[in-house]
Amino acid sequence: MKITAIGGGTGLSTLLRGLKLYSSDLTAVVTITDEGGSSGILREELNVPPPGDVRNNLVALANDEDILGKLFNYRFKNGSLNGHAVGNIILAALTKLTGSFPEAVAKAADILAIKGRVLPVSDKMARLVAVFEDGQTVAGETKIVDYGKKSMRKIVELKLETPIQINPSCYDAIVQSDVLVFGPGSLYTSIIANLIVDGFKEAVKKSKAIKIYIANIMTQPGETFGYKLNDHVLEIEKYLEQKLDFVIYSFPPSQAEVLEKYKIRNSVPVELDINDHRVIAGHFSKIILENEPRIRHDSFLIAKALFEISKKVLTNEV
Repeated sequence: MKITAIGGGTGLSTLLRGLKLYSSDLTAVVTITDEGGSSGILREELNVPPPGDVRNNLVALANDEDILGKLFNYRFKNGSLNGHAVGNIILAALTKLTGSFPEAVAKAADILAIKGRVLPVSDKMARLVAVFEDGQTVAGETKIVDYGKKSMRKIVELKLETPIQINPSCYDAIVQSDVLVFGPGSLYTSIIANLIVDGFKEAVKKSKAIKIYIANIMTQPGETFGYKLNDHVLEIEKYLEQKLDFVIYSFPPSQAEVLEKYKIRNSVPVELDINDHRVIAGHFSKIILENEPRIRHDSFLIAKALFEISKKVLTNEV
């Protein structure tokens, strides 16, 4: 089963950790519009595409995450390298050595002996531009999210400051896939940020793959405050210019104290408001500790649900 998963950082890497157990032909297509933290600094100072999201997904697909994975994810906590992850610096250096970000990613993949491929959606630098419902236009991923949090306004249009072309390897992977997976991840800055690259939606239209969206468990301040499940689905379909085949929805964990902490930050469970055959609903979430409790998809449960529905469709069982 050829699976191509499309997204950004944490959400996509969570899925890949489970999916690598089910498919030996796995491709991750990763956005290149991140401007925050270490990635943003390297982008501005070295004029290289932001490496952070790519690094996360390379490590997720590593054959052995224990040694090299920990090295790539190690983040300096002081000195002039404070905040930088080792893998980000390695990817930036490889980009300078090879003159190509996709080639740098491929060489890092060899170092980590990953199971599958990680492909940046383009080899060009890109900056997101969002138009909000109050007419305000904001450029830059971090500024877009900040404005969304402050204004509590919805994004009505997402575009790129300068058009960029899809990485040919991404185009081929999408066209040749059996299954295309969108998410999980930030709706606009991780998922739709890929869909607006020139040639992306054309590749999806040409592909005969099953199109599956893995919905976020919680709404995201700055991007999807007040969004229900159907709002997420309609936005993806708007930019894809076609319908999704299935939507995998996870009920949130039941721990009230954790949900209350999210609520204080204007984040609540995404409401299930679609009632048709496309929705596969279940308990695919868990709580992890990252300084504080965080709600995440369970890598193995969500991968299992995705694989099972894909297998049924491809073998004509549904």
